[in-house]
Amino acid sequence: MSFPLLTATAALPAIGAIATAAVPAARRTAAKWLALLFSLATLALAITVLVRFDPDGERYQLTESHSWIADFGVRYELGVDGIAVALIALTALLIPFIVLAGWHDADPLETGSRRWRPTQGFFALILAVEAMVIISFEATDVFLFYIFFEAMLIPMYFLIGGFGDRAHEHGEEKAATQRSYAAVKFLLYNLAGGLIMLAAVIGLYVVAGNFSLTEIAQARANGELGMATSTERWLFLGFFFAFAVKAPLWPLHTWLPNAMQESTAPVAVLITAVVDKVGTFAMLRFCLQLFPEASKWATPVILVLAVISIIYGALLAVGQRDIKRLIAYASISHFGFIVMGIFAMTSQGQSGATLYMVNHGISTAVLMLIAGFLISRRGSRLIADFGGVQKVAPVLAGTFLIGGLATLSLPGLAPFVSEFLVLVGTFTRYPVIGIVATFGIVLAALYTLVLYQRTMTGPVKPEVAAMPDLKVREIAVVAPLVVLLVFLGVYPKPVTDVVNPAVKQTLSDVQKKDPQPEVEAAK
Repeated sequence: MSFPLLTATAALPAIGAIATAAVPAARRTAAKWLALLFSLATLALAITVLVRFDPDGERYQLTESHSWIADFGVRYELGVDGIAVALIALTALLIPFIVLAGWHDADPLETGSRRWRPTQGFFALILAVEAMVIISFEATDVFLFYIFFEAMLIPMYFLIGGFGDRAHEHGEEKAATQRSYAAVKFLLYNLAGGLIMLAAVIGLYVVAGNFSLTEIAQARANGELGMATSTERWLFLGFFFAFAVKAPLWPLHTWLPNAMQESTAPVAVLITAVVDKVGTFAMLRFCLQLFPEASKWATPVILVLAVISIIYGALLAVGQRDIKRLIAYASISHFGFIVMGIFAMTSQGQSGATLYMVNHGISTAVLMLIAGFLISRRGSRLIADFGGVQKVAPVLAGTFLIGGLATLSLPGLAPFVSEFLVLVGTFTRYPVIGIVATFGIVLAALYTLVLYQRTMTGPVKPEVAAMPDLKVREIAVVAPLVVLLVFLGVYPKPVTDVVNPAVKQTLSDVQKKDPQPEVEAAK
């Protein structure tokens, strides 16, 4: 029997979460190092998965399948395609940086009345989320996926509500109230989506008789599924609604700004760069593969919602006073691009969307983590409370600028390639949608450069005059991510080589081909 590599990759952070939580309360530093060690070990396993995956091989590789709840046809069934491998690698890569960036975020306060949860709990919850996200990317049994899709809400709820941002202009009591509100709103929105999805999962079982993604897809391909058109559409809507909440897609997005605003910067990165990717990934894996006809039927409406997300998110980002809320609305705009690429139903669009998931995770991590370092120094999230930072902390300002330029998809940085592919892939089939979406790029330049101008340039405000520059630990957090932004910006081939075969198979599922160019290229 071969080594269960996929199980080990998901189990290791789960074991790390238990071990970290079990560290005595007085040994906070030991808990931090233990969490970092387990996150690095998980990264090593994720790299092993990446190395062992053959992009030109079978669609699902490193598969594992064991009977679980035999009476209901539920199996413990895992397998990865190129899209899943790329996102597992992204998740495992970001968690060590999240742990390092949050090194002091759960330390007890020296003053003040608020009692913080134990440091061990903070890092244990981060590792628990990592385990659940990874197994969600690996699961090829629909019921197994659903369990962890929902279970990850529990540790995220406590991370948002129990370990919120300490920088708050309204005082400690008001801050605690707003953290609780953000955590409950996050939970209720996602639980509502999950409950609707549960009804669709049950309906799928009634139609198919099992939960295996591969078996259901094979039965459909052989014409043996017997799913009525109306049934398929209702089931698609049940799945898509849950994924659109998680993504998040307008108008189901309103939980995200609150959650990111009230979270610590590392937890905000965990939300938007890791957890939210499960929603867009699931659209590719489950919506398009299980319900291809319904996916094509819903495409026009979904593309309109995606464009609204792009423009709406960017417009609201322009008017934000809070740094974290600005980044949250920028992420809503970026997720609109990802969803648009998925449902453009072209190879360029879907390759760009998958690449966008990876690149957005890296660029958002850089921008949000630097913003977190900035906010912790000033004790405020308000843009108006900053000014002239580049004169007193040039390294911090420089890395913040790089993160911002990546956010607006500057050529030469990673997000540009993915955004370009999404727009090209959309324009070839839906030119009007592609044209409207380009306005999101203009607005991205506006909110990014205005944010940098108001916080980093101009006269040095007295409150930031003594602001220290980045420390060694903080440089260790952002420097590798900046290198990745540049590397993938000029050479995205390592990622596209992995994801493109899976994208082609997904297009085959929905029986779509790329539009032929109106004018043939000269030979």
